[in-house]
Amino acid sequence: MDWKKYNPPEEVRQILSVNKRVTIISTSDELTDLAVGGPNCDSFEVTYDVPGFGRVVEATVARVRNGISANYTTPYMRRRDPDALVVGDNNPSNKETFAQRFGYDFSILRDKTFNWLTKTPLIMYGFISGKPGMGVDSLVLAPANAGFFAFGLALLQGIIPYDEIPKDFNPKAVIYVAPPFRYTDLGGNQVVVHNRTADTYEIFSYNLYPGPSAKKGVYGILIDLGEKEGWVTAHCATAQVITPYDNVVTIMHEGASGAGKSEMLEQSHREPDGRLKLGKNIITGEERFLSIPRSCEIRPVCDDMAICHPSQKVEPGKLTVTDAEDAWFVRTNHITDYGTDLTLERLTARPARPLLFLNIDAAPGSRALIWEHTEDEPGKPNSNPRVTLPRAVMHNVVDGPVAVDIRSFGVRTPPCTREAPSYGIIGLFHILPPALAWIWRLVSPRGHDNPSIIKSEGLETEGVGSYWPFATGLKVKQANLLLHQFVEFPRTRYILTPNQYIGAWKVGFMPQWLAREYLARHGSAKFRPDQLKPSRCTLFGSTVKQLLIEGSLITPWFLNVETQPEVTEEAYDKGAEQLYVFFKKCLGDFMDNNLDALGRQIIECCLDHGSVEDYERLIPGG
Repeated sequence: MDWKKYNPPEEVRQILSVNKRVTIISTSDELTDLAVGGPNCDSFEVTYDVPGFGRVVEATVARVRNGISANYTTPYMRRRDPDALVVGDNNPSNKETFAQRFGYDFSILRDKTFNWLTKTPLIMYGFISGKPGMGVDSLVLAPANAGFFAFGLALLQGIIPYDEIPKDFNPKAVIYVAPPFRYTDLGGNQVVVHNRTADTYEIFSYNLYPGPSAKKGVYGILIDLGEKEGWVTAHCATAQVITPYDNVVTIMHEGASGAGKSEMLEQSHREPDGRLKLGKNIITGEERFLSIPRSCEIRPVCDDMAICHPSQKVEPGKLTVTDAEDAWFVRTNHITDYGTDLTLERLTARPARPLLFLNIDAAPGSRALIWEHTEDEPGKPNSNPRVTLPRAVMHNVVDGPVAVDIRSFGVRTPPCTREAPSYGIIGLFHILPPALAWIWRLVSPRGHDNPSIIKSEGLETEGVGSYWPFATGLKVKQANLLLHQFVEFPRTRYILTPNQYIGAWKVGFMPQWLAREYLARHGSAKFRPDQLKPSRCTLFGSTVKQLLIEGSLITPWFLNVETQPEVTEEAYDKGAEQLYVFFKKCLGDFMDNNLDALGRQIIECCLDHGSVEDYERLIPGG
């Protein structure tokens, strides 16, 4: 195979001209053998001889009946570090640069990385970041012994077989993988450097957890492309929901890490007797259940990244999205035993093609099971077990663009009680005016007890659209792009929903599942004025006065958290104030001269504690 067929950028040409130990990959199946050291091997240690550190084991890899199982040797590498991204160039950016963090110009480490890549056995293949016509021709160069990492990227983004590389293939993005520099130059931290040159978007992945690079690194490529061309790649899961009465509603669920994106594509978890457990009171121990004989059918559209490209318009007045990925990076920490989610368990136990499992305890030759989580320490399972699921193995998956009826935003909430007031006061779901829904995306609270990332204490922001941690450009430009969506598509409606806790009730992801069941049966999130009332906290928009699902009436405690005797209005108001303080702190970053005038009005409305009616006047809904 001739690497020149890929028409690589000059920096790649220089590496490949020197390095004669480069394997060009055509299919993901080839990578399953490389991941474990060869076709006749069942296990492998990913090691590097690091100056000053000796032989370092990054991960252990096992061939299992249903794919490849990789485990990192340290708990730190099992979750994404939210500060992994740094910018290596001097182009306009609101992100920390490499020079600011490390005290010297990135070009020095870049040259050292290129030199190391000329001396290391490599694998290389081509793929498209995003979708044809809405993405970027791309290459990856990775150490040959990091086959599991390359396998994960190939599942997530696809791989172009060598014989099918088009003559006009012109890679404008390259991922370079070089783990040893994490130890020698970067203090042992997860670091992914995004370097935007005049011709190429370069990603330097100095760690082997794919979250910040193979997953979110590619996301950064798409965000940059959209920033230049005037469109957004949304951070969301999307599903077509089909009711027992054949009503079809498309719901798009956004939010920071842990906000329930993957869970939006799951069926509601049922008790052994078939009931739905609405929640358990952490003070009294009381449990509440619902009986819904038949759940809606879920047809998945996307799991994490949705391209909102202007060339796609399915239905006038509604936002159109299409999946930006070929596979989904599904977290399974909430699946703790057999039978929790039979659909996902069946898909992963006997898949049509090999899968990649991360942080799953599986021996060579065994079957990896998604509830067997690797322990961070004895008796403490890690919080971020993952499986990479190709779209091709999913049932009833929807290909192509879809029009969004309801755009939901999820927030991980802590418990709220009189003794410990908190922002865990969001009801089962709330109806948001478009202007207020835009504000929530600017702030994007990461929320309580986040399982996917290293830092998870207190209220932190993931910023514009909840995809800001993966972006390299300017906050205000992204805020303007999002705002234009909310103005342009008045027929798409907006809700807010919590997960984990509603006041003193432990609820898990049941609120968003019940909101999905109810709103699909309702037909939309459009209600008559007499069916709604302003929420006590204006940031929550409006609350449904009464909620009846298949004959089961939802207790008002779950809609109006201030009525819970364990919470009271006083604790609720203290939690609301926590949110307002947090919102004011975050929104100050957007009060820039380049912010759209309408955006400035909306932010000022929020800072002035505006009413629901005030928000509705700023961007009228359809």
